Amino acid sequence: MASRPAEQRVQARQLAAHLDAEGVRNIALTWIDNAGIARVKAIPATRIGNAAERGIGMSPVFDVFTSDDAITESPHLGGPDGDLRIFPVLDRVTVLAAQPGWAWAPADRYDQLGAPHPACQRDFARRMTARAADAGIGLRMGFETEWVVSRVPEGGGAHPTDPHTPLDHPCAGPAYGMTRVVELSDYLRDITEALTVQGIEVLQLHPEYAPGQFEVSTAAADPVRAADDIVLVRETIRAVSQRHQLRAAFAPTVVAGQVGNGCHLHLSLYREGHSLHRTPDTPWGLAPEAAAFLGGILAALPALLAIGCPSPASYLRLQPSQWAGVYQCWGVENREAALRLITGAPDDPDGGNAEIKPFDAAANPYLVVGAVIAAGLHGIETGTPLPEPVSGDPGALGVRERSRRGIVRLPATLTDATDHLEKSAPLRDAMGEVLHGAVLAVRRAEEARFAGSDADEIAAETRWRW
Repeated sequence: MASRPAEQRVQARQLAAHLDAEGVRNIALTWIDNAGIARVKAIPATRIGNAAERGIGMSPVFDVFTSDDAITESPHLGGPDGDLRIFPVLDRVTVLAAQPGWAWAPADRYDQLGAPHPACQRDFARRMTARAADAGIGLRMGFETEWVVSRVPEGGGAHPTDPHTPLDHPCAGPAYGMTRVVELSDYLRDITEALTVQGIEVLQLHPEYAPGQFEVSTAAADPVRAADDIVLVRETIRAVSQRHQLRAAFAPTVVAGQVGNGCHLHLSLYREGHSLHRTPDTPWGLAPEAAAFLGGILAALPALLAIGCPSPASYLRLQPSQWAGVYQCWGVENREAALRLITGAPDDPDGGNAEIKPFDAAANPYLVVGAVIAAGLHGIETGTPLPEPVSGDPGALGVRERSRRGIVRLPATLTDATDHLEKSAPLRDAMGEVLHGAVLAVRRAEEARFAGSDADEIAAETRWRW
């Protein structure tokens, strides 16, 4: 294939010198597959110039890998044939604070002739961001990352990733309690320090509800960078945990019956640099196009669940009255609504944003941001209205009252969500036939893999996959 432009080669040479001065010997180039797993090819740091110019070979079959490393196939992808080239994103090469001698970069994927691979999820996110910009819409997005931490078994015991190894939490403090911070103060300090050194702005860090559970919120960015950031955040937490003889589980359900790990997406909308959440004399301060964008997301949520909740384990987490947002409704500052509007302080020009509650860390973040933008833009194109907001817990309402108010349960199984995604013409058109087909194939394979498994088995078998 054709080589990269000359200016990229110059940038790569300068970067190689910088990495050598920092003692970096290897670079991990990652992409996220359709099952949400971070896959990698590592190169010596001295090869960054070659990788930037010619790419690194990889098989397209990774687009139909499942979370347990089985391989399915779609109408366009699968089998041993074909080859792609992955290219490091030079602007995102990051020296890793918790992995001495290593750096990381996300990768873009192209075919041998230099065209973007039609199933490249990062390119999908970039295309949708550009489509929004063409419509005059600017976006900032950010993720909240939840994980559960457990001790690595000492000497000769069961392997820490064995699904049947009992969890041994290194903290016993109550939910949201300062006790947990005291118990793991060195560990939490090292996480925030590593993220900060790597250029990730930490907004807050706190204990969460489940045993051994924590959450970190990081600053918003443009959608593609936000997806890059969440990959780096997760792998940094994993590396710091390893250095503390701990193990981090990002799975949607770590223990069946307990509150699981979410990965909530926050988004805010702008036009010409001005927030569309700060429009005077409009309901809830939303500009009409912002209301339609959120209306499009809300309408598409049954299909979006197959993107943002991609595992059977996801649906063990999606239970009513657990702040997971399992009803297709929205609310102002309502943590039980699937779509939560956060108004922010009146004097904060950037304080307003919306939060999508159901999503979890099994999701490919590039698919998430791309699909959400596509749904929102479809809402603007069709003038999709926002219904009246819901206050309180919709799960506490009677069936008749929910029906009267048009509040319906979001899909309770991956099968149902995938059916909605398969029928969604706006998402299919935005993703393209190749990517859409690959995602459907992986979701159907995940369904088949766990058909007949009970909740405990699903949780145990997926606990350490993400």
